[in-house]
Amino acid sequence: MTYLQKRQMYKLRSEGLGYRKIAAALGIPVSTVRQNIIRLEQKKPIPKCMTCGKVLVQKEHRKPKKFCSDKCRMMWWNSHPELVIRKAYYTLTCQNCGKEFESYGNKNRKFCSRECYYEGRRKKNAAAE
Repeated sequence: MTYLQKRQMYKLRSEGLGYRKIAAALGIPVSTVRQNIIRLEQKKPIPKCMTCGKVLVQKEHRKPKKFCSDKCRMMWWNSHPELVIRKAYYTLTCQNCGKEFESYGNKNRKFCSRECYYEGRRKKNAAAE
């Protein structure tokens, strides 16, 4: 089987043809087509860094790496902020001004801003005196 036949075989397979039709089109035995395509489908793609394309070495029994370094990881996430899933938004009411505000990651906040915090502290201290 020549290199050109292999390329044609893989192209025909990607178009959705079966083993028999590929074998008939190329004039080679069905078993040869089947073996080559099975061998191709069993190959695992080589993992590469999502930022720079450097080949990654994966460790067994570990989560698969996506980036080669922290620098590449941060660069990729900074350039794709729309893919960040932010689940920890809380809608709270300010104890000083009564305005509703959103807090990310902290459901125990009491004030909407530093100004309200300072004013709330002054009111609390004035009431205690």
